[in-house]
Amino acid sequence: MLRWASLLSLWLLLSGCQSAYYSAMEKVGFEKRDILVDRVEDAKDAQEDAQQQFSSALERFSTLLQFDGGELQSVYEDLKDQYEASEASASKVSNRIDKVEDVAEALFDEWQDELEQYESEKFRRDSTVKLKETRRRYQQLITSMRRAESKMSPVLSALKDNVLYLKHNLNASAIGSLQGEFGSIKRDIDQLIREMNRAISQSNDFIQSMQQ
Repeated sequence: MLRWASLLSLWLLLSGCQSAYYSAMEKVGFEKRDILVDRVEDAKDAQEDAQQQFSSALERFSTLLQFDGGELQSVYEDLKDQYEASEASASKVSNRIDKVEDVAEALFDEWQDELEQYESEKFRRDSTVKLKETRRRYQQLITSMRRAESKMSPVLSALKDNVLYLKHNLNASAIGSLQGEFGSIKRDIDQLIREMNRAISQSNDFIQSMQQ
């Protein structure tokens, strides 16, 4: 029975019917709160993977600039692969953050609606305070995640430009033209990693607070 429930939940998620997905998950014991924690964890993991990928791309770019002969086509293919892997990592990060936002919105809407169901005024007040505090922590988290996400775009644009330039200029002089780009790309990647570190730290804090 659990297997069928899991398959149903997967189908509902893939079909984009989020409200039905949450309902199905609740039937097998997973509340929106649990799903939010899981998705924050997934987003954190995606950011950690992206950090490694962008660092790898920077390392390969640095190696390219030290090119002193040989098959330039293979060097271009390597840099192109790094760009495509970085683009895929960035897309994964954005997708994971979107999923965090989706379940958080559903959770807070449900929480707000259910405040009116309390008979006890004390419980209602306590729950209202907790809702506000959870929203505050969440807002800090999602702002940090989106800020880090925004730092990926200029890096991807710069990598793409360099890959395209190298594609149409497979000669040693092209390497010299790319050298002036390295410092700017390195600064952007360093800033991206710093912002992701902040978002990862806030993710850990948020997860811990939700599990108390």
